[in-house]
Amino acid sequence: MKNQGSLRRQANLATCSLTHPAGTNSERTGKRSLRAWMRTLHCLGDEGSSLIEFALVLPMLLLLLTGISTAGVAMNNYLQLTESVTSGARLLAVSRGNTLDPCATSVAAVYAAAPGLTQSKFTFTFVLNGTTYNGTSCSSSSTTTGAAGNLVQGGTARLTATYPCNLSVYGRNYAPTCTLTAQTTELVQ
Repeated sequence: MKNQGSLRRQANLATCSLTHPAGTNSERTGKRSLRAWMRTLHCLGDEGSSLIEFALVLPMLLLLLTGISTAGVAMNNYLQLTESVTSGARLLAVSRGNTLDPCATSVAAVYAAAPGLTQSKFTFTFVLNGTTYNGTSCSSSSTTTGAAGNLVQGGTARLTATYPCNLSVYGRNYAPTCTLTAQTTELVQ
């Protein structure tokens, strides 16, 4: 013998009309009125309405979760960038008299400290004792001239690196001009 709730549900579904009468304007255009949607929800009962609610909430939930993970990747990139720039600036500060191209030495340290970042996307700026150098190299002919000569004990060496960030969620970039920047200034040893 069937339970009473099951019998009521079958009777309710038998009385529900989920389709429009043939030949109505809404059937021809494919549009349904609010009253028709409400009647459909009523006929579906609790199981159907929770399914429809889930279908309405799911896209927003997926967008939120994907956005959180994208922001997490950007934050991870920023942490890698700041840590690698700190390592590169430290090496730059202690390389006085050891190299003819202190910028290239520092850049190599940055690349080694940030294996998760694409090397070709970095942009570097060096300020050695007040003189600015852009790019990955600042080669000198001797340790007393050019960039190597600007590494004066007690002077400052500043390294600035930029890296593009990508905040795309489902093909739409929510911050197209986003750039991560890290800068460290060290006292030359």
